[in-house]
Amino acid sequence: MTASPWRTLAVTLSIQALVSMALITVPVMAPVLAQATGVSAAWLGIYVGVVYAAAMFASLLSGAAVARYGAIRVSQTGLLLCAAGLACSTLGFAPAMAFGAVLIGLGYGPITPASSHLLARTTPANRMSLVFSIKQTGVPLGGALAGALVPALLALGWRGALLVVAAANLACALLAQPLRQLLDADRSPERPLALGSLIQPIRMVLTNPALRVLAGCSFLFSIAQLSLTTYLVVYLHEALAYSLVAAGLALAVTQTAGVVGRVLWGYVSDHWLGALRMLATLAALVSISALLTAGLHAGVPALLTLILLALFGASAIGWNGVYLAEVARQAPPGQASVATGGTLAITFLGVVMGPPAFGALSAVSGDYRIGFVAVALTLLACLLLLLRSLRRSSRPVS
Repeated sequence: MTASPWRTLAVTLSIQALVSMALITVPVMAPVLAQATGVSAAWLGIYVGVVYAAAMFASLLSGAAVARYGAIRVSQTGLLLCAAGLACSTLGFAPAMAFGAVLIGLGYGPITPASSHLLARTTPANRMSLVFSIKQTGVPLGGALAGALVPALLALGWRGALLVVAAANLACALLAQPLRQLLDADRSPERPLALGSLIQPIRMVLTNPALRVLAGCSFLFSIAQLSLTTYLVVYLHEALAYSLVAAGLALAVTQTAGVVGRVLWGYVSDHWLGALRMLATLAALVSISALLTAGLHAGVPALLTLILLALFGASAIGWNGVYLAEVARQAPPGQASVATGGTLAITFLGVVMGPPAFGALSAVSGDYRIGFVAVALTLLACLLLLLRSLRRSSRPVS
C-alpha cells in the first residue's frame, strides 16, 4: 500500500502549522509576558535566537533520525518537544523560559526535513514547487492561528494560553499515529546516529554550488521573515499605539498573506519564472515593503497599513516553498532530508542572528523603524546575490 500525495501533504501541513503556532505563541504575547515577568520585550529576539539555535542543531541530525525512525515518528517527537517547551515557559522565570525555547527549537528543527523526505517520495517533479509551497503554508498558518487566537486565549491567563497551545500539539501527535506504519515503512532501524550525521548535511551543501546559493539566500530571507514575525506586534503596539488585539490581528493578516503567497509563488515558479527568478522578485518586494513599514506612523489609515503588511507578509513569508522544492530538486537521489537539513541549518543561522540584531538595533536607537530599514538592506543584498547567480547560469558553456 502506498501513501497518497494529498494525504501526505495534509499530514505534513497540519504538523507544520502546530509547531509553528508553538514557536510564535510567546512573541505574540510578549507585551503581557513583559509585564508579568519584568523582562523587556526588546529581549524577545534572544528568545527567538535560542529557539533557532536549537533548531539548527536538530535539523543537522534530522536526516539520520528520519532514516532510522521514520519521518512521522520524528515529527511526533517534535510536536511533543514543542508542547514540553511551552509548558516550561509557564513557570515564568528566565531560566525556565530559556529551557523552554531550547525544547521548542529541538522540536521545530526536524519538522521540515521530515516533511521534505515524505513529499519528495510522493510528489511528481513538475508539481514540486506548488506542493512544497502548500505544505510550507503551515508556517504562516500557524502564525495566523497564534495571532488570531492567542490574544483571545489570554482571557485564561498567560499560563492558560500557553497550555492550550501545548495541548493542541499533543493532540496533533496523537492524530498522526495511525499513519505511522504506512508513511514510515522505509525506515532503517539499524541506521546509526553518530556525530558524522552533523557534518554530512553541511558538507553536501558546501560542495554543491546550487545548494550553496539557495542556502545563502535562505539565510538572508530568514532574517526578514523572523524579524517581521517576532517584532510586528510589539512595533504596532508601542510605536503606532495599536491595541494588543489589533496588533495580533495585523500579524494574522501578514501570516494569512504568507499562506496565499506561498501557494501563488510556487505556482508562478513552476509555470513561468523558475526558482531563482522567483526568489529575486520576492527579495525586491521584501526590501520595498520593509522600507515602507519603517515609514508607518499613527496617522496612516489602518486599511492602508494592513494592505502594506499583507504585501510584506506575502513576500517575506512566501519564499520558503520555492526554496525547499528547489533544494529537493538539487539534492542527490534519496537525500532530500539530508540536503534540506543542511540548508536549513544555514536558514536557522539567519534566524539566530537576525531577530537579536533587530532587537539590539531597536534598543540602541530607541526605534523599531531602524530594524526594518536594516531588513530592507539585507534583502537588497539577497537580490544582488540572486541576480549574480542568474547571470552566471545564463552564460553559455564554452
